[in-house]
Amino acid sequence: MYHPKIFSLQLFMVDNGADDWRIAMTFERIIFVAFELLICAIHPIPGQYVFTWTARLAFSYTASVADADIDIILSVPMFLRLYLIGRVMLLHSKLFTDASSRSIGALNKISFDTRFVMKTLMTICPGTVLLVFSVSCWIIAAWTVRVCERYHDAQAVTSTFLGAMWLISITFLSIGYGDMVPHTYCGKGVCLLTGIMGAGCTALVVAVVARKSELTRAEKHVHNFMMDTQLYKKVKNTAANVLRETWLIYKNTKLVKKIDHARVRHHQRKFLQAIHHLSNMEIFFTQNMMYDLVLELQHRSEELDRRIVALEEKLNSILLSVQSLPVVLSQAITKLQKDFLDDLACRVHFLSSSLSSECCSVPARQLCQGPTTPETPYSS
Repeated sequence: MYHPKIFSLQLFMVDNGADDWRIAMTFERIIFVAFELLICAIHPIPGQYVFTWTARLAFSYTASVADADIDIILSVPMFLRLYLIGRVMLLHSKLFTDASSRSIGALNKISFDTRFVMKTLMTICPGTVLLVFSVSCWIIAAWTVRVCERYHDAQAVTSTFLGAMWLISITFLSIGYGDMVPHTYCGKGVCLLTGIMGAGCTALVVAVVARKSELTRAEKHVHNFMMDTQLYKKVKNTAANVLRETWLIYKNTKLVKKIDHARVRHHQRKFLQAIHHLSNMEIFFTQNMMYDLVLELQHRSEELDRRIVALEEKLNSILLSVQSLPVVLSQAITKLQKDFLDDLACRVHFLSSSLSSECCSVPARQLCQGPTTPETPYSS
């Protein structure tokens, strides 16, 4: 149960070259270990122990006194052990067990903890995570409300599991019909926490739906292309209206014998409206072009950032390789020297053994005799 703390202490000792484990024990680690021991030590006491529990009923405002089991006080805090689920998720995560991922995280100064694993899960499958979290909160809160209210609920409304589930559901969704209310402070506290978690989950659901409803990059390109096409058509129609009204103004003022001023003012009004629409469309067209340009620049900057990050990772790996090169060279040179000395020792041993065998094979009398001269006829 406590092996992640021991593992982190061992990593700290290895990274810093410490021999004593007490050097790695900081005040924060001591607090965490003590808090974990306290949580895991909470357990119902064997035997039958009761205490007097007084509460005020919600509708009648009368006091309700009951003899409750002391296991209620000890069983509800046992849900704090659910932090072990996050630890199991961390230890069995592929990001935690993969050495390459941990190396990249270490180079980027990212710690692989439960928070990082939860963020990755919210990025990969946010709907599933929110659904599991909401259902788990409903079940735990309903059981807790049932335990807290069963001694003071004479009508058996919230003391049943289904009734408690209904109360938690309408509280979680911030509906609050008022047909069920908790009587004890324990139940009121659970309902308060349920309302806070419901508001948070609702905000997360809205954020996830908004992110899923956004257009992708390809869809944005298609949408912008369609809008540009429609804008070009509107610009052409507006320009044609300007030319038409210009021609009609010229026709009604220069090519007729009697000028109709009302018709001329009508065409002048349309001419000004067409020019106004054309200027607005040009501004909108310019804004659209600037928006596309900004998006393209943003995409290129993101691509450049990714390339810079990849280049930094490669440079870090090259730096680590260069730093480890002297050690590798010294090991290789040491191995070559050892092999050379072993080979030389073997050759010397072989030569000495061969020389001793040759000396032993020559007779002793030949070694003791001196050099002999050949006999001649003149020797007497």
